[in-house]
Amino acid sequence: MELSDYIRTLRKNWVIILVLTVVGLGASGGYSLSRTSIYESTSTVFVSTQAGSTAAELQQGSSFTQARINTYVGLITTPVVLNPVIAELGVAESADRLASQIKASAALNSTLITITVSDSDASQAAQIANAVASSLAEVVPRLEPGSEGGSSPVRLSTVRDAQPALSPSSPNTPLNILLGGLLGLAVGIAVAALRTRLDTRIRTPRDAEEVTAAPAIGAIAYDAKAKERPLIVHADPLSPRAESFRALRTNLQFLDMGGRASFVVTSSIPSEGKSTTTINLAIALADAGKRVALLDTDLRKPKVAEYLSIEGGAGLTDVLIGRAKVNEVMLPWGGRSLYVLPAGKIPPNPSELLGSAQMGTLLNMLEKDFDVVLCDAPPLLPVTDAAILARVTSGALMIVAAGKTTKHQLTGATEALSTVGAKLAGFVMSMVPTRGPDSYYSAYGYGYGAYGYTETPKKLTRAERKLAKRKVSTPVAEEAPDDATLDELGFSLRRGTRETQREG
Repeated sequence: MELSDYIRTLRKNWVIILVLTVVGLGASGGYSLSRTSIYESTSTVFVSTQAGSTAAELQQGSSFTQARINTYVGLITTPVVLNPVIAELGVAESADRLASQIKASAALNSTLITITVSDSDASQAAQIANAVASSLAEVVPRLEPGSEGGSSPVRLSTVRDAQPALSPSSPNTPLNILLGGLLGLAVGIAVAALRTRLDTRIRTPRDAEEVTAAPAIGAIAYDAKAKERPLIVHADPLSPRAESFRALRTNLQFLDMGGRASFVVTSSIPSEGKSTTTINLAIALADAGKRVALLDTDLRKPKVAEYLSIEGGAGLTDVLIGRAKVNEVMLPWGGRSLYVLPAGKIPPNPSELLGSAQMGTLLNMLEKDFDVVLCDAPPLLPVTDAAILARVTSGALMIVAAGKTTKHQLTGATEALSTVGAKLAGFVMSMVPTRGPDSYYSAYGYGYGAYGYTETPKKLTRAERKLAKRKVSTPVAEEAPDDATLDELGFSLRRGTRETQREG
């Protein structure tokens, strides 16, 4: 992953990270406020030896003291030292419980003992620390008697009395809140990374490129009103979504398909926008002066005729079974150089028809008469129609719905094409959000806001509305010729177009 991927992960999951950070802050703050304040007081005791007048004797006494000082530290938490303290102060605790409040230590090569007492009462903590120091100073000489009944050579003196603390030592509320916030932040980032790792949906062109090893040739901006105006290039040519199709048109012309220009437009699963993408791309190509043939090869759930508001009772199925000639059922649309061949009647054997020799010959002839041939085909995972058809075209264009298609689904669709030897020319991201970290304009640093665009549907004129609603019906041949070759079916498209225009 690159730095941009980490940044995008943080941007996508910032709400989770923020919530967990606030939870960490609240939990640590609540914990700190619910705890009893504890105060600490410290007293210091100096250990020395009384015997010796020469330097050698003093050095020997100092070594003796340092050797014994750890023993004295251990004595502090024993009943022999603490019982006198309990009796003196009237503390209602046992020696073992009081020992849990006391910490004693001595630095290396030092004869100073530090006694620290913790208590919820600052004054009592100081009193206990001082009392323990006094008791230790009395107990040690008794345990270290002098030779031949003399006085003990060890002497303990308090060099620093404990004072009541002005502020509690625990809980350290600011530190706890800081640690809680950092812990919540770390957990939030970990959850965000885990969600990204477990998320198998295709969200960016890079995700699709990793699966398909094919180039991204376009990204179609999401439009909440796509169902109301599917033909966005025709209905609102200034919208960001319409501009997406024009960018796709430009990129499509740079694909090297060996001199051919017939494409199967398909997807992994239904409802990824393949039909609307195919139609809008065809309109955009026609607007650029290209002669475009749009074939509805989805012989299971055809949509092209419905979207274009044309007669779809006769079409591709009738041509392939010899009931009609292509020039009789291929219709011009929209006053452009765009010609549409609807699907026609739904046959019982779509895969066999699309894989027939007639279909291959039809595509070859259309490629000669048109600059671009676009075939709207069914999804690849439910049925094999698109894979069969892609084998006889120059390549397939895979529509990938951003945030909907999973890597597993896209892998299966890609394998379906490679199994039959079809070429995946490229993929098109559809339903790409226009805002957020996964938006097309955010990823590529481009947007339409600088040009003052507002998402306002274009108001069609009366003539344009009449043209969009007009339906053209064409007669269909009743009987198929004996020899159903494509030449005999009448594939002179230019002649057929002129005849159709005269009849209109």
